[in-house]
Amino acid sequence: MAQSIHWQEGGRALAARWRSEAGLPPPLAVEIGGDSLGADEIWRTLLNTDSHLLWRGDWVHARHLMQALTRRADRHFAPPRGQPETSPGETFARHRQRQGERAALLGRLLIPVNANYKLPLRRAQDVGAACREAWGEPDGMASVVALRELLAVISAREWRKKGVAVTAAGGRIHPHYGVFSPVRGEYVELVAAAPLPADCALAFDIGTGSGVLAAVLARRGVARVIATDNAPRALACARDNIARLGLSGQVDVIAADLFPAGLAPLILCNPPWLPAEPSAPIEYAIYDPDSRLLRGFLAGLAAHLTPGGEGWLILSDLAEHLGLRRREQLLDWIAAAGLRVLDRLDTRPRHSKASDPNDPLHAARAAEITALWRLGAAVASGDP
Repeated sequence: MAQSIHWQEGGRALAARWRSEAGLPPPLAVEIGGDSLGADEIWRTLLNTDSHLLWRGDWVHARHLMQALTRRADRHFAPPRGQPETSPGETFARHRQRQGERAALLGRLLIPVNANYKLPLRRAQDVGAACREAWGEPDGMASVVALRELLAVISAREWRKKGVAVTAAGGRIHPHYGVFSPVRGEYVELVAAAPLPADCALAFDIGTGSGVLAAVLARRGVARVIATDNAPRALACARDNIARLGLSGQVDVIAADLFPAGLAPLILCNPPWLPAEPSAPIEYAIYDPDSRLLRGFLAGLAAHLTPGGEGWLILSDLAEHLGLRRREQLLDWIAAAGLRVLDRLDTRPRHSKASDPNDPLHAARAAEITALWRLGAAVASGDP
């Protein structure tokens, strides 16, 4: 059920739909702001009060203000210089806390959106297509949203139009709003290079997301790929990408928590890599609370493999370097699931943070390795 935000403006009590991708409650204290306010004054208001600021000024000015506020937030929430070294886990917890506080503060600059997805602001751009792709067709209700979130909606529209070139998929992958973009190509290259099991005419792609790995398997000649996900946006995104790539005859995208019915000689999964709580829906592609998806995949894998089949687990070891999970724990889960490690293909990430010494998690990122674990059913005692 849609939540409403209420505020006073011009002596009237007003209300609108409250939009928050992270499911945050509507703010209770709302002030009205416009072009007479500068970045310093707004920053002090956000930093020193609990108020949210509903913008009634110029749209271009609002965007420039957000840039200025973001620079101030980056400085304010930067790790203190000379801070004593702590354990990797404590460093990660502090980093997550600072990032959450930063996002909460920047999310308090609000924008009104009319019932037809038009912005009632001077020099407003047309955001209708971006809002429809993220929120669905207009339902006749005006809304209020954090400017930071609306800018993310607009950016997602541009990524969706442009797409991300993925050579192994034979084209471009177009990520939808709220679906993780395959900008880190090293895990895709692992799937493109790993040797396929013999007679691999069928594969399952568990938690397909954008559909990129299902497309890679299809391009490698797997006759039929069943890709599963339980998120409606991911299912729509994967189906769109598979159709764009002309692979609908090979790839079926279906709704499922994990495994589809039946057995397959190849089952792959690229679960979220960090066992922590996400703060927004898109972070479920990064954070896996209590490693639920990872453990669920491992626990059910053997029962869904054909004799001699393989499970491919694509997993970064960043969690190990952050002290969030031990390698022995992963190996114990593999063994407890009746599985054995057949082989492992490793690669190092090439994203910018891996070489940024100013990143709070630099030490862990610099040591990170992404691996494709080839898993098979354990050989029973006494078997040849």
